[in-house]
Amino acid sequence: MAAPLVCTRFSDNYELKEELGKGAFSVVRKCIQKHTGLEFAAKIINTKKLSARDFQKLEREARICRKLQHPNIVRLHDSIQEELFHYLVFDLVTGGELFEDIVAREFYSEADASHCIQQILESVNHCHTNGVVHRDLKPENLLLASKVKGAAVKLADFGLAIEVQGEQQAWFGFAGTPGYLSPEVLKKEPYGKPVDIWACGVILYILLVGYPPFWDEDQHRLYAQIKAGAYDYPSPEWDTVTPDAKNLINQMLTVNPAKRVTASDALKHPWICYREKVASAVHRQETVDCLKKFNARRKLKGAILTTMLATRNFSSKYDVHGRSIATNKKGDGSQVKESTESNTTLEDDDVREDKKGTVDRSSTVIAKDAEDVRIVCPNKTFSQHSTNSCGSARKQEIVKITEQLIESINNADFEAYTKICDPHMTAFEPEALGNLLEGMEFHKFYFDHESVLTVLGKNRGINTTVLNPTVHLLGDDAACIAYIILVQYIDKQGVPRSHQYEETRVWHRRDNKWQNVHSHRSASVASTSSAFSPSAINK
Repeated sequence: MAAPLVCTRFSDNYELKEELGKGAFSVVRKCIQKHTGLEFAAKIINTKKLSARDFQKLEREARICRKLQHPNIVRLHDSIQEELFHYLVFDLVTGGELFEDIVAREFYSEADASHCIQQILESVNHCHTNGVVHRDLKPENLLLASKVKGAAVKLADFGLAIEVQGEQQAWFGFAGTPGYLSPEVLKKEPYGKPVDIWACGVILYILLVGYPPFWDEDQHRLYAQIKAGAYDYPSPEWDTVTPDAKNLINQMLTVNPAKRVTASDALKHPWICYREKVASAVHRQETVDCLKKFNARRKLKGAILTTMLATRNFSSKYDVHGRSIATNKKGDGSQVKESTESNTTLEDDDVREDKKGTVDRSSTVIAKDAEDVRIVCPNKTFSQHSTNSCGSARKQEIVKITEQLIESINNADFEAYTKICDPHMTAFEPEALGNLLEGMEFHKFYFDHESVLTVLGKNRGINTTVLNPTVHLLGDDAACIAYIILVQYIDKQGVPRSHQYEETRVWHRRDNKWQNVHSHRSASVASTSSAFSPSAINK
């Protein structure tokens, strides 16, 4: 009797269920293995849309995942290639992101942070032992196996992972997520396993206080900080963190990769091995509060760009503390307009070069279509499938005119404001209790009180920032832009404060001039008082 044929089609072995996530070239769906009834997550890649290089990366990801078998790594169970699709069948992890789980806990201490980083280091150590460098360690790739209390942390997404021989150091390309990139990558020097440890140091820093170690309103200085390893432990939040925790961070955030602690040695650190005796068990409410804001800012970008697009170099439009990086400041060849909080992944397989031959990474993601991420640069526009310079230029124009409008508000320049707005402009404002406003009288009220902000701005340094603008073109003469406003200032007691709210504006072009015809502002996210109101600043 002839041997039965081996089924190689995905549908023969699995039944597809609901969608769990979506990317530019792939979709993740829940699936059930027919002969066992077990649930998995199937990453379905449309291979028709992939270049030969992309297909090689897909095969590399599958090959790497097959050899990694560890309780703290999302496991690959099956890889099936069909004519138009490639199926990667992974563990179904249902606990969500680690960082989201932390803010939902009733109790979170330094000892809990120690346990979290231990599991992350266990996964990294397993990778390194097997000659794998992940290259994209970040909060979005740290998941929980389930929603059960104490569920295991699992490392996911090996789309950028590479294979190395021993302690090999080489230039494997500019890849990773900017805020978690190591100095050697930014300097375009040979690198290897230590890049993952640097990212672990950034993650541990965030786990302890809820914000990242490196930030600056100017992205060029931000990257200079990373290259120099210029971070500190400001009071009062770090006063309650034990010296051992800081010591481990220092060993991870060592600029020289040769002197940086290894994953195996980090696991032997007293703060991890003897956490019951060394790590503080006091609840860290301020860390949880800061982490909530950190998570919220990370999620803002998700509405525009929800997955890694590993073959293009792109970034968001705000820096590590949500400050604008719209200004095009020329830096060195490794300059990337990104931030620690952004979860955009970069890889420079085919980055464009400027006239001097240096890589231009000053791109800003403006919008994401179903299968097309358009990127706008100050001097050029390019997209994943085709160039659409006309549409991208208009989007950039909308961002620019919006920034001009907000600048007029910051400068209390009502005359400049009225030149940009339609006289019959409509608006929804929280102070109007849901009533639709029409005309400029309501806005004039705020400008009449704006002198308060102007004085404070000069004396205390108020900083207003546009976060992550999303532009939708509505034909040739209309557009809608959505973004977040972040207001940062020093209160009367000298304490740094911030307020954040969402805003949407509708623009209409008349006689070749853009006018704001409608705006919609939410209440302040970080405060019950409106960040637009002087009363919020005077607290």
